[in-house]
Amino acid sequence: MKSLKRNLFFTALAAVALALAGCKPSSESKTGAADTIKVGEFASLTGKEAAFGQSSHKGTLLAVEEINAAGGVLGKKIEFIYEDNRSTPGESATVVKKLITRDHVVAVLGEVASGRSLEAAPICQANKIPQISPSSTNPKVTETGDYIFRVCFIDPFQGTVMAKFAKSRLNAKNVAVLSDVAAPYSLGLAQYFKETFLADGGTVVSEQKFSSGDKDFKAQLTAIKAANPDAIFVPCYYTEAGLIVRQARQLGITVPLFGGDGWEAPELIQIGGEALEGCYYSTHYSPEDKSPAVQEFVSKFKAKNNGEIPDAMAALGYDSAMVLADAIKRAGTTDSVKLRDAIAATKDYAGVTGKTSLDANRNATKPAVILAIKDGKFKYVETISP
Repeated sequence: MKSLKRNLFFTALAAVALALAGCKPSSESKTGAADTIKVGEFASLTGKEAAFGQSSHKGTLLAVEEINAAGGVLGKKIEFIYEDNRSTPGESATVVKKLITRDHVVAVLGEVASGRSLEAAPICQANKIPQISPSSTNPKVTETGDYIFRVCFIDPFQGTVMAKFAKSRLNAKNVAVLSDVAAPYSLGLAQYFKETFLADGGTVVSEQKFSSGDKDFKAQLTAIKAANPDAIFVPCYYTEAGLIVRQARQLGITVPLFGGDGWEAPELIQIGGEALEGCYYSTHYSPEDKSPAVQEFVSKFKAKNNGEIPDAMAALGYDSAMVLADAIKRAGTTDSVKLRDAIAATKDYAGVTGKTSLDANRNATKPAVILAIKDGKFKYVETISP
C-alpha cells in the first residue's frame, strides 16, 4: 500500500512539473528572453549570390542594432534570427518554415532575389506572418497575398526607366536583349523593358537566352553581334553580367551594355574588370547622394563594416527593418493581423532609399537611380522619378 501511495505521489508530482513546464513560453524556454520581439531574416549569405545576401544582411543588422540601442520597440528589444539559404533553390522555403514554426517570429525580412522571395511568400501568407522583401522587384512576389510586402520599386517601373534611358541617353534605336530563363527577375524585367521600348518606336533586333550558372555566352553574343544593335540590355544578376560584358568585349562588341539592379554588387567589377567601362544599370540609391540621411547611413555602415561603402542592397535591407519597426510601433502590438494592417498603412516613411509609401498592392513607389561604371567605380548619373 505504501508503495502504491509513493508511486501515486511521484506521478502527481511529475504531472505538476509538466503542467508548470507547459505554462512556460516556448521563446523563454529556448532563449530565456520573454521580453523580446522575434524577427526573422532569410538571405543568401553563402553561394553564388552571396554578395546580395551579405550586403542586405549587414544593412538589416545595422538597423536592428540601432533600434535596440534606442530602447527597442514597445519596450522590448528585437531578437534577430537569421538563416542562410545558400543561394540554393528550395532552401528558402525550408528556413522560413523553421523561422515561423520553431522560432515563432512575428515577421520575416527577405529576400533580395525574386525567385527566393517567391518560394517563401506562400508559407508566410499561409501562416499569416508578414514578409517584407527589401529588394525583390518581380511583381509576382506581392501578388502572393496580403501579408507580403516590399520596400523597393517593381520591374514594370524599372523596365520602363531603362527603356527610356536607352532611347534618350544612349540614343539607341535598335537593341538586343540577353536574359536568364532560370530567373523570374530576369524574364520579368526583360519583358517590361521590351514593352516600353517597342511602344516608343524602338526595335529589338535580337533576343537571346541563357540559364543561371552558365559561364560561356559566346554563342549568344555572336548572334547579337551579327544583329548590329546600338546597345544590349542584360537584365540578370552580377555573376553572369560580369562574364557577359567581358566576353562581349573579347568578341569585339563595343556598344554599351546595361542592366537592372541585379548588377548591384562590388563583385560585378571584380568579375567584369575594365570591360565594364561605359556600362550602366538602374538601382535604388547612390552613396554619393548628399542628403543628410544617406550620408549618416553611409558613415555608420562604414564604421561598422571596416570602411565598406554600402550599396543599394544594404540600404534596402536597412529600410526594410526600419519600416517593420515603425509599423510595430504604430500597431502597438505584434498581433499578426494588426501588424499586417500597420505595414500596409505605411506612408511617407523617410528612409535611406527615399520616402516609402506602400500602395494597394503592397509595393513601394520610389524613384530609380542610374549608375555608370567609370574608372572601375560606380558613378551616379541621374535619378528618374515615377
